[in-house]
Amino acid sequence: MSMAGENQTSGEIIKHHLTNLTYGQFPDGTWGMAHTLEEVSNMGFMAVHVDTMFWSISLGMVFLFVFTLAARSATSGVPGGLQNFCEIVVEFVEENIRQVFGTRPNAIIGPLSLTVLVWVFLMSMMDLMPVDFSTIVAHAVGVDYLKVVATTDPNATLGMSVGVFFLVLYYNIKIKGPIKFGAGLFTHPIPHWSLYWFNFILEIVDLIAKPLSHGLRLFGNMYAGEMIFILIALLPFYAQWALSLPWAIFHILIISLQAFVFMILTIVYLSQAHDTGEH
Repeated sequence: MSMAGENQTSGEIIKHHLTNLTYGQFPDGTWGMAHTLEEVSNMGFMAVHVDTMFWSISLGMVFLFVFTLAARSATSGVPGGLQNFCEIVVEFVEENIRQVFGTRPNAIIGPLSLTVLVWVFLMSMMDLMPVDFSTIVAHAVGVDYLKVVATTDPNATLGMSVGVFFLVLYYNIKIKGPIKFGAGLFTHPIPHWSLYWFNFILEIVDLIAKPLSHGLRLFGNMYAGEMIFILIALLPFYAQWALSLPWAIFHILIISLQAFVFMILTIVYLSQAHDTGEH
């Protein structure tokens, strides 16, 4: 529901809700927190979205706390509700790893996939918070802007996808060897010396496209969902109740699907990195 000021236009309200709390360097060389949209737009590359950092780290700690608590209180007898939930999530992740990655030894694939699934879900679930609630809380503590959905920030989604990309490069070099991996960039998909240059271009484009599509897919879906929530909040009060609940229910499915897709692509990319056969 919307509680935005009546003196603001719809465009100004949308911009306000989609602006991150930003700390960075101003054109005059000084550093500080941006208080207006103009200050945010004038900041260069050296800037940090403080709200994205805060919510992503906080929800990551929530994930660690819940699963650590479940592990420490686990029993071989009748499990409690928390243990049941955590076991279901872990078994779901393990089953997907078996189907995609197989039984190849890798100490990181399980914890990484579990973290990606739950962490992305928790960050995206913040989208269900009433649109103006974060604004009211932020103003109460003297903060001008506050976005609570970290996955609507491409810095967060691309940061995760680039992290996976570096792991893919690491395992490509470790499993295949630097010579075989480098040679594969030139000899696939057409193993003829006259087309090595063409193969290299295709392989480089493929390598770059993977982290971009991995991160931007999640960002695009969550950003669109946040935009729809804001547009619903701009409607009259009676229309908000008619539309917000059905969209919130549907959005829960989107959140779950996007967390699953991000996890399964992580498994697929790491599985490809471990494949020592031909393409």
